[in-house]
Amino acid sequence: MDITLDDVIEMLEDIQEDVDYESCTTLIDDHILDSFDILAIVSAADDEFDVSIPAKDIIPANFNSAQALCALIQRLASED
Repeated sequence: MDITLDDVIEMLEDIQEDVDYESCTTLIDDHILDSFDILAIVSAADDEFDVSIPAKDIIPANFNSAQALCALIQRLASED
């Protein structure tokens, strides 16, 4: 399954609307996403992409931008 940035942005928009995921790189640092959003993202990634995000990868660097999250999901998907 090819997972694109657009797929990830679409998933993020279902969780939190009105965010410029294309250019924002401080989703966690600027508290745009909170811990509940992170849990929702982890769950949605599992549901939509069949990717389980391990606890060790739940760090701000992986969730600060849609691009970083997409890279994480792509990496995890390729490991399966």
